[in-house]
Amino acid sequence: MKVAIVTGASRGIGASVAAGLAADGYAVALVARSKEALAQVASDIKKSRAKEPIATYVLDVSDDQAVAAMVASVQSTWGSIDLLFNNAGMYIAGSAGMNIADFDRLLSVNLRGAFSFLHAVVPIMKKQSSGMIINLSSRSGKFGFVDNGVYSASKFGLVGLNESLYRELSPLGIKVTALCPSWVDTAMQDSDLPTEEIIATADILKAVRFLLSLSPAAVVKEMIIECRTRIA
Repeated sequence: MKVAIVTGASRGIGASVAAGLAADGYAVALVARSKEALAQVASDIKKSRAKEPIATYVLDVSDDQAVAAMVASVQSTWGSIDLLFNNAGMYIAGSAGMNIADFDRLLSVNLRGAFSFLHAVVPIMKKQSSGMIINLSSRSGKFGFVDNGVYSASKFGLVGLNESLYRELSPLGIKVTALCPSWVDTAMQDSDLPTEEIIATADILKAVRFLLSLSPAAVVKEMIIECRTRIA
């Protein structure tokens, strides 16, 4: 049985990827802050006749002790962690004018939260000599935009952490990839693009499935997925 952890699983990209992995035969641990939304996603997955178990964990990803306990529980219950989809994130507009509390919260979730899961999961994958880590960054993790400085900083940081881990862990049999999409059709996106010009959450699932389909010899450091009408 393959085991996946999906953070930010209560909606959008996380919910779509979690459902797809369950359909592909993974036991999936769903992580999010909203108990009600998480329960609904789990219920929907179970109704789709997923064969492997689904578990929910309600926690704040910036709570490193809760994250460590949750990861230990998954490993103890299911015996392995084969995939970490490190997706939880938030968006607040602003650069130098952002207030310090919002700055701290944004980096706490987008970067420190992602690190907390990596800190807990990487030692397990090292013992297994296998695993895949997919860090959901953003096109804003590759390019800075007006009034987007702090969000970009959090996502640039995740891309840098991803690249270091990619170089450290690939020789050990652990794949590490950063996904860097432009606007995705979720509640977080605030573009003025029509729906048909925005990346579908199903496209992110397809990217995950592509990465999982590659041979052990093939590693991908990062994937940038852009909206075709907004390439600049």
